[in-house]
Amino acid sequence: MSESQHDGTYPRPQLRRSAWHCLDGIWAFAFDPADRGRRDKWFSAEAAQFFDQTIVVPYPPESTASGIGDRGPHRVLWYRRTLSIAELDSLECPETGRFLLHFGAVDYEADVWVGGQHLARHVGGQSPFTIDITDALDENADEHAIVVRAQDDPADTSQPRGKQTWLDEPSKVWYDRTSGIWQTVWLEAVPELHITELLWRADPDEGISATVETAGPTDSGATVTITVSLGQRTLGHAAATLTGPRTELAIPLREMANGIDREDLLWAPEHPVLLDAVVTISGGNGARDSAVSYLGLRQTGVGGGKYLLNGRPYFFRGVLNQGYRPDTMLANRGTDELRAEIELAKAMGFNAMRIHQKAEDPRILYWADRLGMLIWSEIGAAYEFTSTALQRLTEEWTALVRRDRSHPSVVAWVPINESWGVPNLRTVSAQRSFISAIAALTRALDPSRPVMSNEGWEHVDSDVLGVHDYTSNPLDLTARYGDAVTFSARLRQPSDAAAGRVIALSDAQRDKFDAGDAPLIISEFGGLSLRSGADAFAYTHVGSDTELAARLGDLFSALRSSSAVAGFCYTQLFDTAQETNGLADEQGRPKLALETIRYIVTGEKDPD
Repeated sequence: MSESQHDGTYPRPQLRRSAWHCLDGIWAFAFDPADRGRRDKWFSAEAAQFFDQTIVVPYPPESTASGIGDRGPHRVLWYRRTLSIAELDSLECPETGRFLLHFGAVDYEADVWVGGQHLARHVGGQSPFTIDITDALDENADEHAIVVRAQDDPADTSQPRGKQTWLDEPSKVWYDRTSGIWQTVWLEAVPELHITELLWRADPDEGISATVETAGPTDSGATVTITVSLGQRTLGHAAATLTGPRTELAIPLREMANGIDREDLLWAPEHPVLLDAVVTISGGNGARDSAVSYLGLRQTGVGGGKYLLNGRPYFFRGVLNQGYRPDTMLANRGTDELRAEIELAKAMGFNAMRIHQKAEDPRILYWADRLGMLIWSEIGAAYEFTSTALQRLTEEWTALVRRDRSHPSVVAWVPINESWGVPNLRTVSAQRSFISAIAALTRALDPSRPVMSNEGWEHVDSDVLGVHDYTSNPLDLTARYGDAVTFSARLRQPSDAAAGRVIALSDAQRDKFDAGDAPLIISEFGGLSLRSGADAFAYTHVGSDTELAARLGDLFSALRSSSAVAGFCYTQLFDTAQETNGLADEQGRPKLALETIRYIVTGEKDPD
């Protein structure tokens, strides 16, 4: 088995080491309604009595999977877990090595103590953070207490919160809150000089390069080495002497010039080739550090009114995934569940997925990489336009782009959705400046992928015109998007489909579409439900399986028939809380036969 073919359990798929230990499971837990924990030193070794409940990490306390299931508005949460000597010894840390404590995500602010010492404060409910806990470990102690204080103001709309409601009860497209730890917590042993971040740039035309970031002494003459392979065949090799915390390497793929068909190396949903990589630091005064990784050689872009994959037009057949599950909420039950979500979407005929209004566990990106699924990545929105909201969104978005930009499956960035947090774009120039700025920032962080300044409508500087249209009449879709000339004429007009807003807020954005440099993708549509009633939100209700299949078929067919549409994204994959417009129910059971859904989505009969 190649290094890229692991089981998907490791929480950081593209920088994996063998010396790690998962800390998920039972932790002591307490609500702190009076916010007295810091004053009363709940972080101290003697404070275990304050923790009056237990919780299953990484499930949020609002979820049933956590063992608590309390959906009330709790602003401050405390977690406590003891780390035994045996757990530390199992990692076989080098003599001069370091212990790193990783948190996948804690919503929204987290303070962390180890052995009573405050080591870190992290702000951002969707981004990961890492703490070096080595110096806080008492070598004479039998165990060490890890304590986490999480603060999540349920009414704070300046927090990037996505679909989490800020009201008393969920309604329409907003769900119950998720607070505290909701992604994996894990411990890792590394040498004193070690790799902290790895960025891949793998373009079929420009070749492969990597940025290796390190922590620890870099004045020891150590060397970083990278080897890239396909199966048992070495494709390229590069080495450089470390002179600082960041090292750039170019990896020439000599095999590409030695008879391997270029097409056999390219990553695409139909052919998800992953190249294995090993990154090693050796020599100098420190112990050897080695990590395994993978990359996909592929190119994304736009041109001629089309979305381009590896230089060719590629029709985007996407489905919306809210990533919100019935018993774990924003969390998940592990890698098998994430894999099953990708597999179900592929079985339905989709080649793309929009993970909506959240930054999902990176392991779903591993399965998208490995199984072949294009991903639009976004962040949960804030809901007000203030300096605090802008700072929070920008900082967390930057961290998430850095986290995910090496995954070949990620093919577009979506920092803003439907003018959420920027509600007055037409009249307030500062709001237009912000969405232009965050699009420009994203391109600076990653110039290799299309970026949307505002997904759905009111575009200012987008590389893709994502448009949301929930009409149930296929004739409306044909009338609005049947050809480029018709659509272009409507770009600057208030649109019924966009709640009276315009699709393009600037002539420059319309010109970009007319030049073929911003293709049209109907990035939300459909929303059909077999259920009706006060507890079932949908855009259109239908009365039977037969009617559902017929209406779906007409809508998908109308979009596929358009000469102007470069792709679509259906709402949605699963029923989610009160949103009952999934192609599958909350348990993942398709509402129509899979072959029927696949034919509706693709317009092609299964050859089998």
